Amino acid sequence: MLQTNETIKKLADKFGRKEESLLPILENVYEQKHIISEDDMVDIARELDISAAKVYGTATFYSFLETKKCGKYVIRICKTITCMMHGKNQIIKELEELLKVNLGETTPDGLFTLKETNCLGQCHKGPAMLINDAPFTELTPGKVRDIVNKYRQEEKQVAS
Repeated sequence: MLQTNETIKKLADKFGRKEESLLPILENVYEQKHIISEDDMVDIARELDISAAKVYGTATFYSFLETKKCGKYVIRICKTITCMMHGKNQIIKELEELLKVNLGETTPDGLFTLKETNCLGQCHKGPAMLINDAPFTELTPGKVRDIVNKYRQEEKQVAS
């Protein structure tokens, strides 16, 4: 008989083994591992007695859950019409040039992944982005450069 991993077993103990426990379990797995692997999805399905397709569909539906390896910092740009009207496309262009990647890609050093996402709830302060859980609003190309450079500097300090 196949063994379910201990992390998922503990999360199922905490949240329950019903279908409505699926999203909290997925969120917690992602929070702990920064990725939800195929093995994790199969283990969750087994633990909750639901189909792996249901788990996969849920994990891939939500833009804040990742099933593919991402950079240490995931930059999510709001893609709503409001942010677009406030200059989101300029921000994306600046990020692509600065990071030398396109939307959906990760920098070769594994530091940044650039993505678009649905509303961040900051429409009144657009354009907006998140870097992991940190929100940044009222963005300009210059502000974006400063933010990314600050993250790069922090990484250099950690490395030395």
